[in-house]
Amino acid sequence: MSSRTAVLGRGTAVLAAVLVAGSLAPTALAGPEPPAQPLRTNGAAAPVLDWTPCADAPGYECATAEVPLSYRDPAGQRIRLAVGKLPAVDQEHKLGTIFYNPGGPGGSGRFAPELTPELHQRFDIVGFDPRGIGDSTGLSCFTEPGDGFHEVGSFPVTPEQERVTVEDTMRGVEQCARNAGPLLRHTSTANVARDLDLLREAVGEDRLDYYGISYGSHLGTAYANLFPERVGSVAIDAVLDPIEWTTGYRPDEAFDPFSFRLGSYGGAQQALRTFLDACAADERCAFREPGTDLLGKYDALLDRLLTQPVTVTRPDGTPLEITYQAATTSTLGALYGASASTQLGEFLQQLHELSLPGAAAGPPPVVSVPPAPPGWAGGLRAEQGISVMCNDSSNPGNPWAWSDYARRADEVGRGFGSYWTYLSLGCADWPGGSDPDRYTGPWDRETSAPVLVIGNRQGDPATPYDDARKVSELLADARLLTLDSFGHGARGASACIDGALNAYFTDGALPAEGTVCQPDRGPFDPAP
Repeated sequence: MSSRTAVLGRGTAVLAAVLVAGSLAPTALAGPEPPAQPLRTNGAAAPVLDWTPCADAPGYECATAEVPLSYRDPAGQRIRLAVGKLPAVDQEHKLGTIFYNPGGPGGSGRFAPELTPELHQRFDIVGFDPRGIGDSTGLSCFTEPGDGFHEVGSFPVTPEQERVTVEDTMRGVEQCARNAGPLLRHTSTANVARDLDLLREAVGEDRLDYYGISYGSHLGTAYANLFPERVGSVAIDAVLDPIEWTTGYRPDEAFDPFSFRLGSYGGAQQALRTFLDACAADERCAFREPGTDLLGKYDALLDRLLTQPVTVTRPDGTPLEITYQAATTSTLGALYGASASTQLGEFLQQLHELSLPGAAAGPPPVVSVPPAPPGWAGGLRAEQGISVMCNDSSNPGNPWAWSDYARRADEVGRGFGSYWTYLSLGCADWPGGSDPDRYTGPWDRETSAPVLVIGNRQGDPATPYDDARKVSELLADARLLTLDSFGHGARGASACIDGALNAYFTDGALPAEGTVCQPDRGPFDPAP
């Protein structure tokens, strides 16, 4: 039980779908209004956690939790959750336990970071691999080498590429239907939130203290509305709008791909503009060109790559072809943190020079390529992430509809629109539709303590700042904390943000209304 007193009060993969010719029906419509009392843990017993030192993570303790596959049948089939704990440094004066989720969906959260040095000192920090993911009972669709979804990050830009993407993932989705088993329809965020409540009980906490970033913000929002009386200090960073994620605000939006509804492409374009403005004003930016519209320079580069990719050499000596898609994906990945601005400027300038007509021939130059956005491109299993998204959200039933949405999104954020829109293509005919126990609201249930909502107002390339603002107003009791920078997530980028987290978890204290924190460093300042 926590000893402190509670204050009352948003790699990506490109995934395609089975072709359902002529079908325009959404695969997971909202259906009837949710009951006044949604399904919770339904009497399921809290697991017993037998903590032992983790063999592959020094300093952590590991345990396995057993939870119901379906909370409609709490005594029925069980699945396992892989749980990890970073113990508080000062166990004698420990204040409680903070749970953690890193996002994704599909991200392994078993080995949580310290969050801040102060929180690591006084709190156990507990993470877990959500159901279906990582070392927990995993969702697996593919049994043969070479099986799987379309190549990560390679969104289509031509009709032929679109056809290949649809056909490739048609086979992938069919294999999920054959091989994944009953877990396929029980990976919704609501079920993860139910698991989280059992873990809260298992460690002896009366209320949940939690930090979640990106998709982890949606888990925090879902928990706060499924278990509002058990909210302690719940902080959500890089925030997803739960209505856009699940059903949309209007009935007709259920026919939009959920990854289009989210508008991530708009946040990415805002982050790009912020980067380019900072580049134009800083002589340390390699892409800088006095008197030149840098957005125009960037668009001209993409035009040339769309016609003729360039070949470079990675620092490890391996060759790499930089296509329009690869340049877009690497740019997006660099925009996840303002600290990558120097590398992004050098990368874009090298591509600019290599792609110009008459560029000098010779061995491919060595280029440091920014990594793709964190996620499936980093080795996560694509089906594990897509299963969460499709079990949560309403989408069209015709995969060919995605190309029109991608073009519309590209008008807002070139390349980013296609990248983000096609992310949900596999949901067009996900086997069985959505999880029958998903949660679609209401999102304004009175919580026992206020939620802390954090966003980057200069552009978040995955979860637009406007979502943080809307969620802070949507929740019954919440406080918005803003970082005046671009990037995906604010923790660790500002002493002001980290100080607010320390005060919130330690004392239940909220930052003043309207607080805007400054980053510790400018985009092109070297790391200490």
